[in-house]
Amino acid sequence: MSVTREFRAGLNGVLDTVLLLALPASGKSEVRRYLAKLSPEECRNDFHMGPTVQLDDFPYVHLMRQTDEALVRFGQDRFFFHSGDRPFQDANNWGTLIELLNEDFRDLLNKKTVSPKSSADWLLRRFDAAAKTVGAKGPLSVCEGQHYSAICDALEAESCELNNARNELNQQDITGKTIVIEAARGGPADSAFPLPSPFGYQYSLAKFSPEILKKASILYIWVTPEESRRKNHERTNPDDPGSILHHGVPIEVMLNDYGCDDMNWLEEKSTRKGYVQVKADGKEYDLPIARFDNRVDKTSFIRKEKQDWAAQEVKAVHEGLKGALTQLIQMK
Repeated sequence: MSVTREFRAGLNGVLDTVLLLALPASGKSEVRRYLAKLSPEECRNDFHMGPTVQLDDFPYVHLMRQTDEALVRFGQDRFFFHSGDRPFQDANNWGTLIELLNEDFRDLLNKKTVSPKSSADWLLRRFDAAAKTVGAKGPLSVCEGQHYSAICDALEAESCELNNARNELNQQDITGKTIVIEAARGGPADSAFPLPSPFGYQYSLAKFSPEILKKASILYIWVTPEESRRKNHERTNPDDPGSILHHGVPIEVMLNDYGCDDMNWLEEKSTRKGYVQVKADGKEYDLPIARFDNRVDKTSFIRKEKQDWAAQEVKAVHEGLKGALTQLIQMK
């Protein structure tokens, strides 16, 4: 069943929801930072976007790793990952992350804020519910017990920071704004396509809620896996593992989870040029897609302070994004 697309050039002709997708270290977070530095007039006139409201699944990955560290500290086995520098034990947790983004999106639209007694307990219960939705085991099965309060205490500061940021975001009036949702997906290096579930974009896109899929367009930051690994190594600051701009992805994860991605395959198999077709819950959604070519690095300079940006670097990013986003606004 094909779905009538609700893609709309929201209020004042701006893109409603943009899925910002690419391999790690490709420039997604730098693009988000660049967009956030623009005036509302620049966003609207050049990029067909309102001021951006940004969602990202990386903070959840970071807190999953922190949960594992807390478990080990109290003599328990890790739950989410094989080790601190290895992939998920249960790859279905790629779907858990999408379910968390779906909840973030719904709460943003509904202006929902929460003030739990324990932000860490609130977060672990969110992880648990999202995991069970996609057929994964929830963390409460191992976290709850004699050390549960201590585990929550260990996670409380970062969980509280995440919840406060989420509440602040959800209190905004998003009228006329563009929601940007960042995620990275892939599969083992040298894989054949299609990638097996739960790897790749074919799986994760189908886990997004209908509310997102009906209105979303895809801005894909195009880099090679080799360039992704190079830039990941370059940006990594081991003293700042929770940073959006400076976190590093372990090399085993880069090779086994992000050694390739299936975006080009999805585009090529689509019956509509310029679209990615997503099948979800017995329905089919056509998502417009445009590429920002970052195979030769255009974005790393954005990690600097704005006053240190060179004019020619800014021009290259601005014109590349303008072309891609103009393409998206013209597609129906």
